[in-house]
Amino acid sequence: MSLFPSISSGRKFIVGGNWKCNGTVESIKKLVGVLNAATVPSGDVVETVIAPPSVYIPLVKAELRKDFAVAAQNAWVNKGGAFTGEVSPDMLVDLDIPWVILGHSERRTIIKESNEFVADKVAYALSKGLKVIACIGESLEQREGGETVAVVSAQVKAIADKISKWDDVVLAYEPIWAIGTGKVATPAQAQETHADIRKWIAENVSADVAAAIRIQYGGSVNAANCKELAALPDVDGFLVGGAALKPEFVDIINSATASK
Repeated sequence: MSLFPSISSGRKFIVGGNWKCNGTVESIKKLVGVLNAATVPSGDVVETVIAPPSVYIPLVKAELRKDFAVAAQNAWVNKGGAFTGEVSPDMLVDLDIPWVILGHSERRTIIKESNEFVADKVAYALSKGLKVIACIGESLEQREGGETVAVVSAQVKAIADKISKWDDVVLAYEPIWAIGTGKVATPAQAQETHADIRKWIAENVSADVAAAIRIQYGGSVNAANCKELAALPDVDGFLVGGAALKPEFVDIINSATASK
């Protein structure tokens, strides 16, 4: 049971498709064609955000249906300069890209981005007017050690220490052990962790922010499991990896109708 059920708070379901480092011009045009032809709930029921690799952002923005938004998968922590290979939030704003994903576990674990670095990224992106999907989540070792709440709370706290307005922040809880593994947190595990995150925000930020903030679930979400997960009171959407590259992503968007 949620202390802050979405039915009373008006949280709109949000589904993000993170294409990661995948795609060619040909495959992306084909996938965009599938999305453009799809029948999905209206924008007042579900918000859909597509995050292609950065080199394909202009292509997707030009060809994707206008009721779907485009996101970057990452951005630099500050304005541009001598930072080879990076893309600044300022550049995304210049391209009229409204969203950015920050702090994905692959960047935290492989690139070694710390909680504080991710928080600085979130703060700067927000200062430029971007909307942020901020990713949090624990490893299998941390889950088995009973550290899930401590880990995700520390990740949220780092962000809370750097920002004062949460209106343009979506949190994406992605247990690292469930990303791309085929393993999925059980509905009970997902709901429990989402509720714990919301409880921490209520106690350390404000009850209003806790009630309003949208928390996505990510980790091997697919057409077979999305409806059950969507019905959970504290799950406000999904951040989807592998399945976002397949036609079944449309089914995941449509699972918004199963939400609270």
